[in-house]
Formats: sequence, structure tokens, C-alpha cells
Amino acid sequence: FTQFKMQEAAAYLLLVLGGNQSPSADDVKNVIAACGAEANEDAIASLVGDLEGKSVNDLFAEGMEKLKDVPMGGGGGGGGAAAGAAAGGAAAAEEVEEEEEEEADIGGGVDMFGSGGGGGDY
Repeated sequence: FTQFKMQEAAAYLLLVLGGNQSPSADDVKNVIAACGAEANEDAIASLVGDLEGKSVNDLFAEGMEKLKDVPMGGGGGGGGAAAGAAAGGAAAAEEVEEEEEEEADIGGGVDMFGSGGGGGDY
């Protein structure tokens, strides 16, 4: 098993997105070289060998099918209500008044460049 970096997988996927459904090791190497990086030929050969005869779209679909059973987030926000209720019901009974924002009087229209006759220094 040869460890490969993300650059090999990214180059392979770029080739597939570009229309080459079965990129060769030389194709992947050329993409990496065009980016100015050094290609690991063993890693490329291993990647291309592992993906030979397989559709990238099918591999993604298989991976998504496996990920559907992995629990991800969604349960972390429930602890605050109990702590708030324990602090006292008086705070919860108070109404929160919304303050209206005051608009600043800027003396007429907005003139970004100061040419509106306001006597600016600009």
C-alpha cells in the first residue's frame, strides 16, 4: 500500500472532470508537473491502479452511502434551557424592550465626495 498525497487524487479528479474518464499515470504526472509540484510516481501508479476500471461517480456514491450512517452534529444545543430555568423564573418573565435605532441627522443628502455645497474640506 503506497501512501499518496492529496495532489495525486486532485490531479486525477481534475482529469476526470476535464473529460478523461480513465486517466493514465502519465496524465496525472503531467498535471502535477504543470502546477510546479513534484510528482511521486509510486503514489500515482498506486492510485491509478486502485481506480482502474472504476467510475469516480460510482466511488463517490458508494462513499456517500457509507457516510449516511455516521452521526454528524445536531445534538449539542439543548443544555442551555435547563441552566436558564434554574437561575430563576424572574428573569424569564421580564419583557425585553427593543430599542429603536436613531438615525443621525447628516444635514441633507449623503454626498460622498463633498461637492454638495456643504463646505467640506475635500
